[in-house]
Amino acid sequence: MTANGPAASASSESSSFPTFPPGFYFGAATASYQIEGGHDEGGRGPSIWDTYCREPGRVANGATGDVACDHYHRYREDVALLRDLGVDSYRFSVAWPRIQPTGSGKANEEGLDFYDRLVDELLAAGIAPAATLYHWDLPQALEDLGGWRVRGTAERFAEYAALVVDRLGDRVTRWMTLNEPFCSAFVGYAIGRHAPGAREGRGALAAAHHLLVGHGLAVRALRAAGADEVGIVLNPDLLLPASGSEADLGAVRRAETLHNAVWLDPLFAGRYPEHEAETWGELADGSWRLDGDLEIIGAPLDFLGINYYRPITVRDVPLRDPDPATRTAVDIRVEETWRDDVRHTTMGWPVVPETFTRLLTELTERYPTVPPLVITENGSAEADEVAADGQVHDADRVDYLRDHLHALAAAIEAGVEVQGYYVWSLMDNFEWAFGYDKRFGIVRVDYDTLERLPKDSYRWYRDMIANHKTQEIS
Repeated sequence: MTANGPAASASSESSSFPTFPPGFYFGAATASYQIEGGHDEGGRGPSIWDTYCREPGRVANGATGDVACDHYHRYREDVALLRDLGVDSYRFSVAWPRIQPTGSGKANEEGLDFYDRLVDELLAAGIAPAATLYHWDLPQALEDLGGWRVRGTAERFAEYAALVVDRLGDRVTRWMTLNEPFCSAFVGYAIGRHAPGAREGRGALAAAHHLLVGHGLAVRALRAAGADEVGIVLNPDLLLPASGSEADLGAVRRAETLHNAVWLDPLFAGRYPEHEAETWGELADGSWRLDGDLEIIGAPLDFLGINYYRPITVRDVPLRDPDPATRTAVDIRVEETWRDDVRHTTMGWPVVPETFTRLLTELTERYPTVPPLVITENGSAEADEVAADGQVHDADRVDYLRDHLHALAAAIEAGVEVQGYYVWSLMDNFEWAFGYDKRFGIVRVDYDTLERLPKDSYRWYRDMIANHKTQEIS
């Protein structure tokens, strides 16, 4: 493993680096199921992703996270990469099934010990650990009891949060409750493209609500343990109409409810979405809500994590399934499309950096009570190849990162308070239903040998961080 090698062409051009205010921090992010492996070691129980990956046709090429990047055994090597990168912080997630193999009861000490070792290794390298409590790997035993459709899972989540902060809270100061609850609720329980692979209407809406209740209850547990910085990570979307027609503007309104307002309104406006009846009709009966839930959900936060990759263009379409008994929560008379006049990543996502600025400025204007922001994920999947010189010259990713960081700097210049930025991702990893076909890492992983190879984007990001620190000193 080495971080040496020829730098990307943009690396030597310090003038291409964006400028950030003093105190701004940089990091890299990963997630437990995507990198850890060790699926049956250290007392870990099965998660919904272990189950989902074993269902034929669910994941590309039948891939699983059983080994992934083997971070469970190679974490020291990965922390060394982070140290050489020069990051201030590392965002990782804790695997709930490692801590509570069945999702409840006493803590599994072997699981806690692994994160103890990881946190200590990070601190020894001068890197601040930032822990996400839930990045989609729900214990399968809880899914068998109803998963996020039922309130009991929210209550178990708070108990799990208390166990983790009790062990790590003396060293971990930055905590995130949930990562992208949109994906947990709607991609997992309505689209069916993520675990547990359900296609439901009311079940998915109930899951969305219980995820927020679980967040609020976990915030209480973290505060009770004296946690310094507590937040949640959302993936709000910038939604653009396919045309100026009233029909397409209505589609944007409904898509805004599904993607954004269902989370942001309860968290930062003390209300449920204004247009939920228009969006979901009789599905939105709210039978899963209890008095006092908004107070739980709206507990004050220290920061809001934002994951951003691309804008979405939407148009109005007819309702696909008029029967509320079988209609899913994503059937809202909206079709999502992509722009075809710009470059796309290998995910098929359009690269439009200026929309990043617009998303951040519009979000903080719409929700004046939102706390300071942290960019918890941003990056691109590209067609990486090892060149004849043994290096990965991922110029498209360098361009993506440079342009989006400039867009972020523009948002800060416009008055948006942003504290830090985490690149997604430190290394190539298991990309959910895409298996190992998509590479987001700034470090290449050879899935046969598990060798790590820093890419040009790694060196560009390292140089940008160093340039920022030099500017802070001067």
